[in-house]
Amino acid sequence: MRFRRILISLSISLIALLCFVPEARAFCGFYVAKADITLYNKASQVVIARDGSRTILTMANDYQGDVKDFAMVVPVPTVLQQEQVRIGDPNIIKRLDAFSAPRLVEYFDSDPCAVIDYPSTPALSSLSRGGVASESSRANVDGVTVESQFSVGEYDILILSATESNGLETWLNQNGYKMPPGASTLLRPYIQQGLKFFVAKVNLQEFQSSGSQFLRPLMMAYESPRFMLPIRLGMINATDSQDLIAYVISSTGQAEITNYRTVKIPSDAEIPVYVKEKFGDFYKSMFQTSYDREGRNIAFVEYAWNMNTCDPCSANPLTPEELKGAGVFWLNQSPPSGRGLRGNPPRNNAFITRLHVRYSRDKFPEDLMFQETSNQQQFQGRYILRHPYTGAASCPAGQQYQRNLVTRLDQEAQTLARLTNWDINDIRQRIPRINVEANPFWRNIWDNLMGR
Repeated sequence: MRFRRILISLSISLIALLCFVPEARAFCGFYVAKADITLYNKASQVVIARDGSRTILTMANDYQGDVKDFAMVVPVPTVLQQEQVRIGDPNIIKRLDAFSAPRLVEYFDSDPCAVIDYPSTPALSSLSRGGVASESSRANVDGVTVESQFSVGEYDILILSATESNGLETWLNQNGYKMPPGASTLLRPYIQQGLKFFVAKVNLQEFQSSGSQFLRPLMMAYESPRFMLPIRLGMINATDSQDLIAYVISSTGQAEITNYRTVKIPSDAEIPVYVKEKFGDFYKSMFQTSYDREGRNIAFVEYAWNMNTCDPCSANPLTPEELKGAGVFWLNQSPPSGRGLRGNPPRNNAFITRLHVRYSRDKFPEDLMFQETSNQQQFQGRYILRHPYTGAASCPAGQQYQRNLVTRLDQEAQTLARLTNWDINDIRQRIPRINVEANPFWRNIWDNLMGR
């Protein structure tokens, strides 16, 4: 049994019909593909459900190697007790990925001569506060204290505090946690901030009895004014860049990163129809190009939406039970003091922000710091294929449509080249030719496009 090897980790064609009326013509289109987590070889996923100062963090483990060697060390703001840690459902994370993934849609140009009749327009239900050190806590000569110790599912878990990083690194190595050289440098800032350390190893007997082939996600619940995600420890073993997908779910609106620039991924671009067969290659190239152009320390928003709806839907919105499984603990609760008037109806709002971060040793020297906002503006990474109308079009509007088509197709080719850095001449060569024998008019269309 093999897993992708990350010793210390942050955890890391369905077709739906839609119709709408853009500008002057009605289109019916199809969602045809999505850019989900499977595009990336080295990727971590985290789910952060946040309301006020309360957080439920879910980490999906992206690990390769023998499970007996697995260890995860995550800084946390408070001492966690057993009731604050649970096993998560990996299917919930897959659902979040499918729901929020950037998507490809296609539309078909209607007959420009037709008369169009426009239509009229395991749930964590409560959250425990961070507890104090248990009576069984014990100090160690290296300045390390075991604040709490328990097992959850296939994981044996320790909550540690430390007074100095060298001692913590030594203690972890002596107790069977294979820390790479130099770990103390990255551990030191967390110790100076007074953070604790959530340390997990696999209990092999429990893992085998669980019947699972993969390590399941871990969920932890805590209360703290710090709204952060530690990523620096994930760089210890990094040999090249890694991708992090964070699904931040809030009761108020979009989540933002406060200590790095956050930008929206390029979206609503019309690109050549042939990209349908290579959407994964397109999105990876487009993301890398955007990453290179924007510079260091950038987080990209790939999706921001109220989870009650979607348009177009790459997957159905999560059900209330699935939202609870993602850590959304505030469903059907009254607003807390200071965030709403007494007597207001229970809150059912869950707004998801999908953030994509690519990081390496020389980038993102600080952990990610977030804030909730009341911004309910919706956004999605969406890429559009428009199939030309190829029938006879002898009316004045049809003739104008045909004259404009060469310009449109070339604009699509230029857009694709700009987004991906692909060669413009190669793109033009790949644009499919319409059957010119059936409609000779199209010979001039394509000859003009190719510059003949």
